[in-house]
Amino acid sequence: MAAQFGRRLRKGAATTAVAAVAVAALSASQAPGVNDHGRQTAADATPSPEASASDGSATGNSPYYTDLPPLKSPNPSPSTGPAPGGTGTTESGIPATVLDAYKKAETTLREAKPGCNLPWQLLAAIGRVESGQARGGRVDADGTTLKPILGPQLDGNGFALIKDTDDGAYDGNSSYDQAVGPMQFIPSTWAWAGRDGNGDGKKDPNNIYDAALAAGHYLCRNDWDLSQQGDFDRAILSYNNSRDYLNLVMRWLEYYRKGTHEVPDGTGTLPDNRSDDGAGASPTPTVPGATNPAGSTPKPGPKPEKPETPQKPGGGGTTTPKPPTTPPGTPSTPPTTPPTPTDTVDHLEDAGTAKLTAMAGDAFGRRISTRAETEAGKAVAKVRVRFTIVGDTDTTFTGGEDVATVATNSSGVAVAPALQAGEKTGTVTVRATVVGRAVPGLDYKATVTERAADALARTGDAALTCAPGGTFANQVEVKATYKGAVADGVAATATLIKSADDPTVTDKGPYFKDADGKTVRTLTGLKTDAKGLLKLPKLYADDTTGTFLLRVTTAGGATLTVELTVAAAETSSPSPSASPSA
Repeated sequence: MAAQFGRRLRKGAATTAVAAVAVAALSASQAPGVNDHGRQTAADATPSPEASASDGSATGNSPYYTDLPPLKSPNPSPSTGPAPGGTGTTESGIPATVLDAYKKAETTLREAKPGCNLPWQLLAAIGRVESGQARGGRVDADGTTLKPILGPQLDGNGFALIKDTDDGAYDGNSSYDQAVGPMQFIPSTWAWAGRDGNGDGKKDPNNIYDAALAAGHYLCRNDWDLSQQGDFDRAILSYNNSRDYLNLVMRWLEYYRKGTHEVPDGTGTLPDNRSDDGAGASPTPTVPGATNPAGSTPKPGPKPEKPETPQKPGGGGTTTPKPPTTPPGTPSTPPTTPPTPTDTVDHLEDAGTAKLTAMAGDAFGRRISTRAETEAGKAVAKVRVRFTIVGDTDTTFTGGEDVATVATNSSGVAVAPALQAGEKTGTVTVRATVVGRAVPGLDYKATVTERAADALARTGDAALTCAPGGTFANQVEVKATYKGAVADGVAATATLIKSADDPTVTDKGPYFKDADGKTVRTLTGLKTDAKGLLKLPKLYADDTTGTFLLRVTTAGGATLTVELTVAAAETSSPSPSASPSA
């Protein structure tokens, strides 16, 4: 890990103070804005004096990483790739699954609590400070950390005193609580703040999707508007009641707002320093499944090495070198990390997706299936595949989103959610890519056709008759269906034709009127309503008598021909027995 994530700095008792001074200096030099909602910049905005933490906090005020963002712009150059253990541009890289979780949480909160104005970059800033983005993105395909991330036990010894509230269910400690997971929730807070962010039916603080969504809801409670400085301060201080913490989160928020990019899972940079003056990575990862017996207190881990005595300015002090642990000249071999399933993916293959076609407004009957494979063609399970709808279209996945992330099953297959066709017709492209792995994407084509009907029928059977120069008493109404179901929103045309064998427009007989009262014998742009009904305007007759035909057609080929009769009214003749009076 040391080679991958960079060297660890050893800090003395002045770590927190130094970090606070550095934050203040950095704030004065960079002076960026906190967000895009018009709030003043971080350099100009002093945290609101009335802002204070609520009772307790999300993290129990556990230690956090104090590393500051680099001064260099986070915008990576096109040639910049993920580099373990680096700084500068690599600091802005966020592991793919972790980044996906932050963005998904923002999307959910934008709909659930639009007045909160939560940017995903704020979740990224907190995730960086709390766990180094889930320890550099060491998560599985479902977003669960490969090893639990635990803060120190909150036993009052240098930390808050919070006795066990979950019987060790989340933290494996039945004596005291510990902050858990990539967003470092204490069990008592998770009990009410926990959310299911990945739709697996569980609320797991060790899952980045669940934890990110929970953090978003936590920050958006109390009707807080994070675009307002006062509410922003209150929300962050309620997460960890420290002004240094607030300032640090603000710095990382602005850093990520300037630019970031996706890096493969497990390759993110890990911070060096933490707020409790300890060196090395913290919170401390533990072995999966390791729990403490009920009623027991977990044993403290090994103590960090005693910090070396720094040399005083002017040469008043010295640093005592320690004997090398290995003979000089011995090359150091960095520990190897076993490849994740994602690392083994070479390409994506179609997994039997059939032709994708649906009428506008309908759900597609078939779904996209993609298989992740190794170079040898073997299926790879537990890999996250991202499906993205690209191009100018209003077709979405069920639920209204244009992006969906699905883990491959034991057969290496990921099945995308059902597609919901919009009103725009034509070809829609859905692109499948592997989250956290730079392999070529796989494009699928889906076709949206116009709404159609295959049958038309009159809703009434009254005769349609009229005297010359008069108005038909009854209006023509038809109902459209498709495969027996109501066909709503279907385009239709109504035309008065010459005969059954000649569908050209007649120049005499019944007619419609346009908005100016002029004669019209063809109506276009008609559409059936939500019940599949179409009621035509009133019909009028000229002086020509006889039988005429009205033809209604729809998209999809449905046709209905209706007879119209124009006849003079019958006159009664005198009775033969009648005679004039004398």
